[in-house]
Amino acid sequence: MEKNEQVLVDRLPAGKLRVEDYKLVQGPVPEPEEGQVLVETTALGISAGSRAGLQGSASYAGAPKTGVVMSSSGVGRVAASRSDAVPEGALVSAPTGWQRYSVHDAKRVTVVPAEHDPIDYLGPLGINGLTAYFGLIDVGRVQAADCVLVSAAGGSVGHLVGQMAKIKEARVVGVCGSPEKGKRLVDDLGYDAWVDYRADGFRQAVKEATPNGVDLYFDNTGGMILETALRRMNFHGRIACCGVVSQYDTDKPDPGPSGVPGLLVNKGITMRGFLVFEFADRYAAAREEIHGWLSSGKLQSLTDAVHGLSAAPQAFVDLLAGGNIGTRIVRLD
Repeated sequence: MEKNEQVLVDRLPAGKLRVEDYKLVQGPVPEPEEGQVLVETTALGISAGSRAGLQGSASYAGAPKTGVVMSSSGVGRVAASRSDAVPEGALVSAPTGWQRYSVHDAKRVTVVPAEHDPIDYLGPLGINGLTAYFGLIDVGRVQAADCVLVSAAGGSVGHLVGQMAKIKEARVVGVCGSPEKGKRLVDDLGYDAWVDYRADGFRQAVKEATPNGVDLYFDNTGGMILETALRRMNFHGRIACCGVVSQYDTDKPDPGPSGVPGLLVNKGITMRGFLVFEFADRYAAAREEIHGWLSSGKLQSLTDAVHGLSAAPQAFVDLLAGGNIGTRIVRLD
């Protein structure tokens, strides 16, 4: 009888996340009830935001717990269906978690259209891409000729934000953690410039890369990078606060940036945090536009894959240390 391979949170991390905080187990394959589907996962995504759930700083994730399957979005095939709405064999995206089989209410899964690549539902057509899209367009109100600064620019959200800003005819500067990433941002993704936040003279480098100031800052990191960006903002600049990855993998988060609210008041800066879920009623329309950009070649999706559930914990630890570029996925197929 086939078993359900799962990765459980074995203990809540103290300080930095460790591979030993997880446990690989075998359990029974769950049975769907009326109105539900059983999904066999073929690939799942690993995102830095999941670390906030283990920290207890993500309100939408609830209180952190041990003995539960690690959360994530995944894509897969419906292995069994008790719903007329989603047939057996359909390709879907769902909140599968780190496991091979999962049961979902049929209304909670998204059927992947035949003309779409399911893997894109872990990147540009999934939460990462939708976050980039709504954060840039609705929250950041990007305009042609804006100077857009993006932190964690090589990450799952950031590498899409920069490209979307270029599509909107903005000038884009990426903040990343290595020359290798910076070169890819410019050469492969069309960024205009990049800055290494780990290098000496980071603040001066940001100033030189944004000689006319910053109109829109897309913040994935918080911390020192946010504080630096605040001092480069133009009058009536906008800051879209997406995440604080610099504060996730620690039990001693840094305090907020100095100069708030003074800088916001003096320059009339708008600084807004957001969760992508508030735009759920517009996902379908956004996906159509993003799919058009993918099909035309205007937008590239970078994926960084490992294989097998046993590789997921180390892949997550490595991601939090900045070891990925694009969307990190775990393939089970």
